[in-house]
Amino acid sequence: MRQHRDPAIRLADERGPQTPLLPLKNVVIFPRNVVTLLAVRPHSIHAVEEAMLGNRSIAVTTHRTRDIDDPRSDDLYDVGTLASILSVERQPGGNLQVVLEGMSRVRLIGIENSRPFFQATCRELLEPVPDRVESDVLIQYIQELSGQFAENRNILANEVLDMVQRATHPGHLADLLSTQIVNDIATRQQLLETLDPLVRLQHLGAYLRGELEIVELDQRMRDQVRDKMDDTQRRYFLEHQLKAIQDELGDGEANEFQELKAKIAGRGMPLHAREKLEKELQRLEKMPGVSAEATVARTYIDTMLQLPWHEESDDQIDLAEAERVLNEDHYGLESVKERIVEFLAVRKLTVSAGTSTSSQILCLVGPPGVGKTSLGRSVAEAMGRKFARVSLGGLRDEAEIRGHRRTYIGAMPGRIISAMKTTGTMNPVILLDEIDKLAADYRGDPTAAMLEVLDPEQNRTFTDHYLDVPYDLTQVLFITTANYWQQIPRPLRDRMETIEVTGYTEDEKIEIARRHLLRRQLRTSGLPYTAVAIETDCWRQIIRDYTREAGVRGLDREMAGLCRKIATQIVRGKIESDATLDLTCDRLETFLGPAKYGFEQGLSQSAIGLAIGLGTTEIGGEIIPVEVATMPGKGLLTVTGQAGDVMQESARAALSYARSRADELRIDRDFQEKSDLHIHLSEGATPKDGPSAGITMATAVISALTRKAVRNDTAMTGEITLRGRVLPIGGLRDKTLAAHRHGIRRLIVPADNQRDMREIPQNIRDDIEFIFVRNMDQVIQAAILLDVEQVDHLQEVDERVYQAPPKINPDIIDAGTTGR
Repeated sequence: MRQHRDPAIRLADERGPQTPLLPLKNVVIFPRNVVTLLAVRPHSIHAVEEAMLGNRSIAVTTHRTRDIDDPRSDDLYDVGTLASILSVERQPGGNLQVVLEGMSRVRLIGIENSRPFFQATCRELLEPVPDRVESDVLIQYIQELSGQFAENRNILANEVLDMVQRATHPGHLADLLSTQIVNDIATRQQLLETLDPLVRLQHLGAYLRGELEIVELDQRMRDQVRDKMDDTQRRYFLEHQLKAIQDELGDGEANEFQELKAKIAGRGMPLHAREKLEKELQRLEKMPGVSAEATVARTYIDTMLQLPWHEESDDQIDLAEAERVLNEDHYGLESVKERIVEFLAVRKLTVSAGTSTSSQILCLVGPPGVGKTSLGRSVAEAMGRKFARVSLGGLRDEAEIRGHRRTYIGAMPGRIISAMKTTGTMNPVILLDEIDKLAADYRGDPTAAMLEVLDPEQNRTFTDHYLDVPYDLTQVLFITTANYWQQIPRPLRDRMETIEVTGYTEDEKIEIARRHLLRRQLRTSGLPYTAVAIETDCWRQIIRDYTREAGVRGLDREMAGLCRKIATQIVRGKIESDATLDLTCDRLETFLGPAKYGFEQGLSQSAIGLAIGLGTTEIGGEIIPVEVATMPGKGLLTVTGQAGDVMQESARAALSYARSRADELRIDRDFQEKSDLHIHLSEGATPKDGPSAGITMATAVISALTRKAVRNDTAMTGEITLRGRVLPIGGLRDKTLAAHRHGIRRLIVPADNQRDMREIPQNIRDDIEFIFVRNMDQVIQAAILLDVEQVDHLQEVDERVYQAPPKINPDIIDAGTTGR
């Protein structure tokens, strides 16, 4: 057998099996010491699980440097402790709570991490047998010092002190005191590596004597200055006292707690936040380093220090540069860009004047794919501010906004504070995406929590449950996005200024695709910008036949598919890599497949009982053909096509109007007693609702009853009343774009909607004839191909019925007259 140079080292097995190794950052475990640990890192969890599969033995050692999270073999001390696993409990999140008992000192040989955890061969280190007489004298001396230390410092618990007084073995006594009174990791590791128990007791005796001398010095200094010291002198005294203690111990560098105190003092926090953090640091100093509560306190202090308290980005409010950035990133959306530039102009003037104003909360509302999120990023770039995006879609827990209280395991700040920590400035641009998708359940209502965030009068003292101190959000520029304005709760809507981001016209989509979408997809597919050339008519057919949306996401997907087809053809050698593909309308089906959409509605000729209405959906405007059929019956009215309650009420109002105009339109007065009416709205799988189809239903009903056709080049929108008045509607821009896409060039709209004409692009207004109406008779004359006699009767009735009502003086009641 091979002989070892050190007689105190024994090899349990000649080669010895390798034992799982658990590296620890701030903990040194001694033999006969029971410790509870939380295994978080993957290699630590694997090591514990591997030990549990064997004889429950595991080696533990300490990092040489505490700042390393993922150590290598040379980052670990080669002297550690062989421990036995007493119990393992799995925690939420997959962590393991492990209870270990140290068994013996070991030297770790051949540390390796070839498996998902560290492992090493353990050689037991034996203590030399001490001299009995010297041991008894040294034990008695240490016991006396321990009693004095416990009496003056009040650190040792009574049960620990009792164990010290009853100890008879020098090694056991040294290991017990090392775990209780020594906090410095390097000192504890030195004591672990010292095999002679008497030498360890000598070190501990010197440590205890030094601590007692500091206590005596402290008491002597307190007696001298107690009557003269105020708060400032007291702080000065304590700082110098701490420095003197460090000089006595030979520690010239500030410890970790001093570094934290210096950071707190230099962060420029408000007074209430600094006081809160200093109290938390005092609590941390008194906690054992391995306790779970100490981890929570340390994480809280780190979070508070990482938050911005006075750091700000310098606003670069150059209107010309802002317009350049917005125009470069987005085509069209002129009204939206104008509103953003106005906001920046006001911001520039207030900064120049030195006044502070509450920041406006902007809400970008529009269908998907129109560039709401990218607009927020462009605003941040134009202002030179940091940008953070917070997704609110499907959020149900109020704690996601306000944070979790630190009483919970795994507590963390809310998303608003997390965004502030990420940006690192007090004045970032924070985009709250999909604010209309917030939900609520038994855990709270996040919408209510957003009220404090988005209210300029309240967010200066926003209180996150995790921080538990007010935090100022007044300098943050909040931009929210939504698809449906109506789904945002009323109190939240009241705190935001709405900017409507409407859908793009065909011409705008063509320019966006040419400038941005196609170039990006060519670059993504590894193709040169000259790989494909698309003519304008072909672009228009792609948009009409392959996409149906207000934005450009579907168009972007089609461009991606086109580029993939071209790349495949080049790789197969069918197209030269430097050639340019001329994509024409005839070749669209080859590269993009059959058309997905088209003008499904038959609008080629005028028809009886068919009128074209207009509506708005989440993807923009769309035409709604309304068909009416008459059949013998008893006056039954049937409405199909998934019409909502409001739309069915509009159908009944349209029927009532038709009955009131029966004589003028030459309709049989008793038609409802002899005929049934069936009103159908196309695309029955799509739910429809709203009052704007009222005049369309009335027109289709009158056309079916008079047997007169409705003009096929005319669409209409408007709400109808029982007296035939036409009321204004919303979404005129999207509806007009839909009519233009389908080739309709006459549009009947309420007269009160003339104010919305400025929102419609000029080229669309030039192509469409707008007919503004105030009553249903005017709609009939413009839409239905009536006889001359019917038109004359309607005009006469129109002048008689819709004239201004006479003014009636109200009755005057004399309050002083008493009826007799």
